[in-house]
Amino acid sequence: MDEEQPKITEMTFEEALRALEGVVRRLESGEVPLDESIDLYERGEALRKACQARLDAAQARIEKIVQGADGKPAGTVPFDGDGAA
Repeated sequence: MDEEQPKITEMTFEEALRALEGVVRRLESGEVPLDESIDLYERGEALRKACQARLDAAQARIEKIVQGADGKPAGTVPFDGDGAA
């Protein structure tokens, strides 16, 4: 099973998310033998962690620059994700 799958670290966020969705679908189907289910669960957890790490990194990079009275950057405000930043 692992031989056919790309390494998670080499996947884009979108590829990892699609792979995670595929793992969830297979597990929810109930058609996978127990041993394979365990392997799928472990891969799914690794994919989830990779996706979350990439989301966290992206959120950290998306910051609004706050300008001081002189027009120069005075600091940053974290992006809140709802467009109100």
